Amino acid sequence: MSHNQLHTASECLVGAEREIQQLSSALELRQKQGLFLLDKTPDMSSNMALQKAKRLLGVRKAGHTGSLDPLASGLLPICIGRATRLSSFLLNHDKRYIVEIRLGVTTETGDAEGAVVNEQPVPELPTTLLNQTLASFVGEIEQVPPMYSALKYKGKRLYELARQGINVERKARLIKIYQITLLGYDDHHLRLDVSCSKGTYIRTLAEDIGNQLGCGGHVASLRRTEVGGLNLESAWTLEQLQAIDSRLSRMQCVLDADEMLSDWPSVQLTQELAFYINRGQAVWMPKLPASGWLRIYSKDNQFIGIGEIAADGKLAPRRLFTG
Repeated sequence: MSHNQLHTASECLVGAEREIQQLSSALELRQKQGLFLLDKTPDMSSNMALQKAKRLLGVRKAGHTGSLDPLASGLLPICIGRATRLSSFLLNHDKRYIVEIRLGVTTETGDAEGAVVNEQPVPELPTTLLNQTLASFVGEIEQVPPMYSALKYKGKRLYELARQGINVERKARLIKIYQITLLGYDDHHLRLDVSCSKGTYIRTLAEDIGNQLGCGGHVASLRRTEVGGLNLESAWTLEQLQAIDSRLSRMQCVLDADEMLSDWPSVQLTQELAFYINRGQAVWMPKLPASGWLRIYSKDNQFIGIGEIAADGKLAPRRLFTG
């Protein structure tokens, strides 16, 4: 091998080592503050799915951002390490679901897991009538939370009271249905694509739609497809994750923490401004929006955290990831 060939090979080796180091650093950062998108299967609770994902990824601290019923499948974002500081923001995001409603049958829980409490004949339902009915639920509506929910009443979960046969009055809450699309109707099964605000109970929506159609109904299957700007395209099932042979390789399935806020505006700071932000001080800079939340990045595009425009127009740090 000539001197030039040796030199070229050496450069390639150095380049490869640098890429490995950069990848290792990125994966190490994601272990400290990352986002894993789990595609939950409909055979386990959200907490059980979370614990299995933690073991497979080899992380100690993690939390999901909004439970899915055991019956439901789909997107369950999991915040890792310091990214748990942002979990409340995902809880407040809008959601999107694919739901299948079984008309003519009402259950105790509003889904297929509950005991049947009533059966009614399903009338003839032309597509025009179905679309008119669905359109009446679009917009801001009041919704009474179901008894089988995790909401609390005098310190107790509603589902705990429901299992004891206790029914308590629940206040209606204002929610928003952005869109309901009819995907299909066959053999008393209504398939819908629903985009909604936080706090929406799809089981209650299914019951209300069934009642308005004059026959009742319950959720036969439910799949969450979106949370805010996140969707199933980058999600992994536990089975897929387990099939990856090493923890290091599995960590490549973890996204950077700021991905969960990808629909937020962002701002890049100079080194001087980053110095003050990292010490908890608000800063002024030109062309800031008048209000709202922002993702904050350093001069070298490192995610620093999130901030909010204060009353005086300055950018105030709220959750920081440095140090």
